[in-house]
Amino acid sequence: MNEWMNYEQFDRQEWHSFFPTDTVRLSQDNLDEIKSLNDRISIEDVQDIYLPLIKLLQLRFQNHLEWQMQKANFLHQKSERVPYIIGIAGSVAVGKSTIARLLSILLNKLLPDKRVELMTTDGFLYPNAELKRRGLLDRKGFPESYDMEKLLRFMNDIEAGKAVVEAPTYSHQVYDVMPDQPLVIRQPDVLIVEGINTLQLPSSQQIYVSDYFDTSIYVDADAEQIEKWYLQRFGMLLDTALTDPDNYYYSYSQGPREEAFKMAKNVWQTIDLPNLTDYILPTRNRANIILHKTANHVVDRIYLKRG
Repeated sequence: MNEWMNYEQFDRQEWHSFFPTDTVRLSQDNLDEIKSLNDRISIEDVQDIYLPLIKLLQLRFQNHLEWQMQKANFLHQKSERVPYIIGIAGSVAVGKSTIARLLSILLNKLLPDKRVELMTTDGFLYPNAELKRRGLLDRKGFPESYDMEKLLRFMNDIEAGKAVVEAPTYSHQVYDVMPDQPLVIRQPDVLIVEGINTLQLPSSQQIYVSDYFDTSIYVDADAEQIEKWYLQRFGMLLDTALTDPDNYYYSYSQGPREEAFKMAKNVWQTIDLPNLTDYILPTRNRANIILHKTANHVVDRIYLKRG
């Protein structure tokens, strides 16, 4: 069955027409500060794509709050603070982090009296030492390389309204988790969860991370396009590592550049592309919203799940 039958499809112009405001309380400098290395985002993108998306998320959030109040009244209970959780999935190098940060900023502006938090699932990767012990270092990013039990426990604590929840963080500079630098999250009204595995079925649990999501977004692009972005980002990572011996990419930046790119292309072809094809892309039709990107990170199509 054609997976797109479950979605309504819109181009930029039609999507913008649903919320045709040009009021953007952000400058291009603001956008440049939040974008990832080789990503691209413009004021026009915010107007055409992300402000209508934020308006839709606001409507869904309001319905969420209303349902919590109605349920509490029906059960004769005190209304509890149940966070609204947004999941963002997609391939490596497709621009998930930039979109997550932008949505966080826009939601904070739209909902100034609400606490909006953002976290990434990268921190729930097993540490490199543990991956090496398990023989999974070359499978980093695949489903089995994540501590899914820990991630699901985190999601459960968030949904249950626990006062303080800590999430592990990850550094792309050192290419490992940072156990001594946790992200502390305190009872958010809205939580954005970003990562390649947010829509995947874990291998050993009976629950999806996405079971906790109120809205899920998949950032989509053709694999050939993502490979270009992946190699562009790798080149920029080499540039940033040139004078930093502690940076994971430092050793690659010191040798012949063509050799470094040969290694990166091999990593894409043997690790990231199979992961995309076998585990990430098959989860696309679990998303409520799909943002499709074309050259230069331009979103050209938006898919909204029916129902």
